[in-house]
Amino acid sequence: MKNKVFILLLISIFTTVQAQKNTLNLIVGTYTNNCDSKGIYVYDFDTETGDFNLKNASENTVNPSYLTLSKDNKFIYSVNETGPESTVSAFGFDAKSGKLDLINKQSSKGADPCYIINDDKNVIVANYSGGNISVFGKNSDGSLTEAKQVIQHFGKGINAQRQEGPHVHMVHFSPDNKYVLANDLGNDKVYSYAYNPNAATDILQIKDSLAVKSGSGPRHLTFSKDKKFVYLLQELDGTLSVFSYAKGVLKKIDETTILAKDFKGTFSSADIHISPDGKFLYASNRGEANDISIFKILKNGKLEAKGHISTLGKGPRNFVIDPSGNFLLVGHQYTNEIVIFKRDKATGSLADTGKRIALCAPVCLIFGKN
Repeated sequence: MKNKVFILLLISIFTTVQAQKNTLNLIVGTYTNNCDSKGIYVYDFDTETGDFNLKNASENTVNPSYLTLSKDNKFIYSVNETGPESTVSAFGFDAKSGKLDLINKQSSKGADPCYIINDDKNVIVANYSGGNISVFGKNSDGSLTEAKQVIQHFGKGINAQRQEGPHVHMVHFSPDNKYVLANDLGNDKVYSYAYNPNAATDILQIKDSLAVKSGSGPRHLTFSKDKKFVYLLQELDGTLSVFSYAKGVLKKIDETTILAKDFKGTFSSADIHISPDGKFLYASNRGEANDISIFKILKNGKLEAKGHISTLGKGPRNFVIDPSGNFLLVGHQYTNEIVIFKRDKATGSLADTGKRIALCAPVCLIFGKN
């Protein structure tokens, strides 16, 4: 009898440990001006089952539309997208409880920040309406210094409504952290900056710039798993470009579209991610499309279209694939929920799990250790 109880106890302990191992923090940024939202929400997410549980939220955080988690899992940095008065916030983060404590804020030095990244030394922000990039230092307590550098872009594109001036939409570290790439939707360029993390003022220095198709509006990019290729999604015309990459320089090798052949409606390309195994690429589209395009990544870096699937909501501005590759979660800005899809790792296809996280305007989803 004692042996039986002991075995049951061991099974219980093992099951608990496995469950904890499979659980990650799902951290979600939202828009707060059109519905009831506290700002940033933290969920436990089980990467084996797709189950979730809300465990904490920030208090009165305005429009944290993009987030980044520090490498040590102790701090979260967010943009506060509020026009000319926009700010950037630093939070202390307790991963176990999900609690966020505001440390400080700084002016974003540009209107409507829409993307934010960080490393051990700096926090770098893309200001969309400001058309510039701001670089902030980090203090030892995780707080932000005042901006150490602001780089202003110039120029415009052929789309009079959307490209009347520069609109920096993304900043992205290169895999070796020696460069920062910046997409400018307003002037149809991708900039490559040499990154000097310890510099006092000239942290970013221009290395190269690449003009893409006129009127295409470069929005988001991602690197291949082998770090040899860059995939660039263009918001205004649905173009998906493939570049070879080496030492901060991009060279185009292929181009396709995320639009279905028979699609005739309005669209607005949004987000792009590659599966953890590096085999499949996914891109989301808004407007009347509201779908995700699926591509197989070939050995030469080029893409093979595998199909489209409805995201089952409106405004799929952002999505994330969990590190195990089991699930893809889509945040819908206009239907106020996160839709959870199961991934087939062999084919890349997506299937609706029926699971939904109801939340006001979820627009940034990231995973972190629990």
